Amino acid sequence: MQNFGNIMKQAKKMQERMVRLQEELGQKTVEASAGGGMVSVVVNGKFELLSLTIEREVVNPEDVDMLQDLIIAAVNEGVRKAQEMAAAEMAKITGGMNIPGLT
Repeated sequence: MQNFGNIMKQAKKMQERMVRLQEELGQKTVEASAGGGMVSVVVNGKFELLSLTIEREVVNPEDVDMLQDLIIAAVNEGVRKAQEMAAAEMAKITGGMNIPGLT
C-alpha cells in the first residue's frame, strides 16, 4: 500500500504543476503572420487571440475575400504555434508521456 500512497502523491504533485503551467501558458504568447506580414496575430498559450494587426495596403474593398483568407491563415498559424508551445511545456511535466486531454 505504500507504493499506492507514493503514486497518489506523485499524481497530486503533477496535477499541481499542470495547474501552474496552465496559468503560465496564459502569459506566454506566440506571433504568426500571413501574406508576407500583411496580417499578424498574437495568440497566448490558452489559444486566445490577443491581437490582430492588418496593414493598410492589404485592405481593398474590392477584394474582401483575400483579406478574410489572410486573417484565417494568420489565426490558424497562431493557434498551431500556441498548441506546439503548450505541448512542449506539458511534455516537460509529463516526461513525454502522452496523456489524453492535457493539451
